Amino acid sequence: MIRVLVKKNHIKISGHAMFDEYGKDIVCAAASSIVITTINGILRLDDKAIKYNLNKDELSVDILKEDRFTKTLILNMIDLLKDLEKNYGKNIKVNEEV
Repeated sequence: MIRVLVKKNHIKISGHAMFDEYGKDIVCAAASSIVITTINGILRLDDKAIKYNLNKDELSVDILKEDRFTKTLILNMIDLLKDLEKNYGKNIKVNEEV
């Protein structure tokens, strides 16, 4: 299962959806697309707004600036991940600790 933990200025995403095998998992592909597109969008607007770390098992994002654009894109990402959770609740879980 993909686990998304949202805190005030930190987001951690870990796990695998297990919807299908690696390379064919549409839930993992959707979650990855949502998150990477958001990260790239924020960095295009301000390369100092966030810091992220990606390794084999986990992606973490530290929000360094809380400007309007960064907040909007992060909230949009969380909403999209929650929508994915509604349809694939066995494969992705979003928890907010705000």
